[in-house]
Amino acid sequence: MSEDMNPMPEDPVEGEGAKTPLEQFIFHQRRGLEEFGKAMESLLPPGFREHTQAAGNEFANGFRVLIDAAIDEIKKASEMEDPDGRQEADQERAAAANLSDDDDDEDTTGSEGGKIRVELDD
Repeated sequence: MSEDMNPMPEDPVEGEGAKTPLEQFIFHQRRGLEEFGKAMESLLPPGFREHTQAAGNEFANGFRVLIDAAIDEIKKASEMEDPDGRQEADQERAAAANLSDDDDDEDTTGSEGGKIRVELDD
């Protein structure tokens, strides 16, 4: 009879009666995945996990350096293109707010001295 018995009884699930079948399914799947992970870990040499984690960290650090450099270059390019762009944008927003507040005033579009881009045909 000892052959038919489960050598390790399952841990009781807290509030198992109150859980839905889907929640019970997810619980068992999660436990199965954890046990599978432990089984795979036991197959690998001890230093494998350590070196794999270090390799992943170096990979992520490489992308951080690349992304930070790209951000710096974008900032430099935007400052070279229009160093006062932020101030002009704020002025334009303030002018637009004033226009919307003063609906009775004449149309003063373009009188604020904002930049206008004109393309000429050669």
